[in-house]
Amino acid sequence: MENIVTFSQLLKVTDRHKKRICEVFCELESHMLEKSREEIRNLALRNLNVMKSSIKDGLKNFGISPSGMSGEDSQKILKRYRNADNLPFNSLIGKILTYSIAISEENQRMGRIVACPTAGSCGILPSVITAYTEEYGFSEEGQIDALITAGVIGKIAAQQMPLAGAVAGCQAECGVASAMAAGAAVDLMRGNNEQVVHAAALALKNVMGLVCDPVAGLVEVPCIKRNGFLAVHAVTASEMALAGVQSFIPPDEVVQAVKQAGVLMSPMLKESSEAGLAVTDTAKQIVKDVLNM
Repeated sequence: MENIVTFSQLLKVTDRHKKRICEVFCELESHMLEKSREEIRNLALRNLNVMKSSIKDGLKNFGISPSGMSGEDSQKILKRYRNADNLPFNSLIGKILTYSIAISEENQRMGRIVACPTAGSCGILPSVITAYTEEYGFSEEGQIDALITAGVIGKIAAQQMPLAGAVAGCQAECGVASAMAAGAAVDLMRGNNEQVVHAAALALKNVMGLVCDPVAGLVEVPCIKRNGFLAVHAVTASEMALAGVQSFIPPDEVVQAVKQAGVLMSPMLKESSEAGLAVTDTAKQIVKDVLNM
């Protein structure tokens, strides 16, 4: 089986073989890595288990960070969605928000996480898969399928554009993570291959131009809360795709547009902390007080 580098190629291959995205990709990775399909799925399961552990650790090891900018927001969201009545969002969204922030806070504490696709965007995909599973009771096999499907989206994006915030802004990190999560959600809900790909495109194109402007150069503000926003963003994209809504701009063209936006983006807005939120008066004070600069 040939290597797959674009979404259009992916859909052609899955259509020709009459198989789901996760099935085709598992076979492809098995061939390329010279490992059995069982070994590929076991690797995905290992990552899935680490993701779930990072949620538990994030909710257990809370506390304000040395900078004072983060550390206990997941606890606040958890308390709200568990105890309040008539919330404007349901249990699924409450869990996704809580888990995405918890993982990101665990990353800030240098805990064990899965970079999916990066450490700065580590809370998005795991929170969606875990929350959906808890709410709808998906099997372990189904979760592995969804994680592999998300991996396909991330790999195809990575073959066409850089995923580092320092190169292409946060649109590349949290944007691609949201696209991966959107595709995973569609897969869990048994959408078809075309819906998976369009969910990814819808999620990605609607964060195009998102800059990377971390305060004091730390992966805290706005990074942690952004994981929560982009995780819910993924749900929106998945629901639109499942309803039959498609991206008017083809998925591969969306990726190229995001790549172009990254090239045109000022270096001051690509993880250098030289513009945006990073140079507000409050941010400057943080740098002065915390980093003694």
